[in-house]
Amino acid sequence: MSAPPAPGRNPFKARVRLLPTLKRGEMWRYFGPAFVASVAYIDPGNFAANFEGGARFGYTLLWVLLWSNAMAILIQYLSAKLGIATGKTLPQNCRAHFAPKVNFGLWIAAEMAALATDLAEFLGAALGFYLLLGIPLFIAALLTAVIVFVMLAVELYGFRRLEQLIMVFVFAIAGCYAFELFLVHPDWGAVAHGVLVPHINSASIMVAVSMLGATVMPHVIYLHSALVQHRVKEDSQHCPTNQWLLTMRHLRYELFDVLAAMNGAWLINSAMIVMGAAVFYKNGLPFTFEDAHLTLKLILPSVSATAFALALLFSGLSSSTVGTMAGQVIIEGFLDIKFSVFLRRLITIIPALIVIALKLDPLKILILSQVVLSFAIPFALVPLVLLTRSRSVMAEMVNSRRTNAMAYVVTAIICALNLLLLYQVAGGAF
Repeated sequence: MSAPPAPGRNPFKARVRLLPTLKRGEMWRYFGPAFVASVAYIDPGNFAANFEGGARFGYTLLWVLLWSNAMAILIQYLSAKLGIATGKTLPQNCRAHFAPKVNFGLWIAAEMAALATDLAEFLGAALGFYLLLGIPLFIAALLTAVIVFVMLAVELYGFRRLEQLIMVFVFAIAGCYAFELFLVHPDWGAVAHGVLVPHINSASIMVAVSMLGATVMPHVIYLHSALVQHRVKEDSQHCPTNQWLLTMRHLRYELFDVLAAMNGAWLINSAMIVMGAAVFYKNGLPFTFEDAHLTLKLILPSVSATAFALALLFSGLSSSTVGTMAGQVIIEGFLDIKFSVFLRRLITIIPALIVIALKLDPLKILILSQVVLSFAIPFALVPLVLLTRSRSVMAEMVNSRRTNAMAYVVTAIICALNLLLLYQVAGGAF
């Protein structure tokens, strides 16, 4: 046992000094949850919003991704912190601490976000197969369904295996875009200006908000609080008598996990806008997924079109798997029922198949799905802030005043952007 703190010293500071130092080998055991969550930040909805933003407005909306990523880091850290501190997911905490009517309303909003996400991600994976193999889109959708079921089955061999599979997809997407950037030779001065200098107008507001919805994903706010639970249970089983130290260590490692994963997702998202600007905006070409594939073949070496299609496919398959997991967390947590992840996937395939059968424009559907997600963010974010600021819920891990202030600012910005978009839509600007 450690010696008690000397008289006159702050006991909490003394306990903090006893925390284990960060060890590289030990850190890897905690890496994974944020990378799984980050897949939702580079899903096909991001492809649609970011390429559309780059093709129409050049590099000018890169700053939106920078600030969206900063908000995403804070939000994902708070979600993981809630799961680590309470041993429960965000939906479970909502059910435990909010009135039944409020809980029901939050569940409806969460389900809308999850359905919009499933539609975008499944449709994106089908488009990836369509572009790569040239098969009918409906057949590509069925192939996507089969592969996603196989990926979900990997969890039967242990959740860590599924985490590792998702991380492989993330690095594969990053590799595709690193290769694409090497080919397009963007204007790096304009890139730096777009990142650092905000610029927006009435024409770009819808795309900017859809980029926000595609970056600060509501369904993954619920999911991250669940992804940490496997390690919470492992720690409680390995050392049930020293839970405080284990919890604080877990939280410190999870912060590094969030920083690495979210910044990686930001770089990938930024690469999408840069590609859209360097290829389509520069040449005055509109962006659609099929035309993009053909355009890349004409302007760049043909392998660039293959890299684009592979990145879209990897994004769709991995994010569709993660989206299904999020849907399961939402329905089980809010309603306190057991629900098979395979049944969830089977049900959520239907809207995507209907969209494909009706031959609706995939790009418009993907962008509209991101706008729906943006409207759903406050319904996940406000409960998260209320819970993590409550000492009765979080105990010693309650938010500091500075963290609460940042959370309030982020919530206010997101709500204000949504109101602005609603005003624009109601005014007939679109």
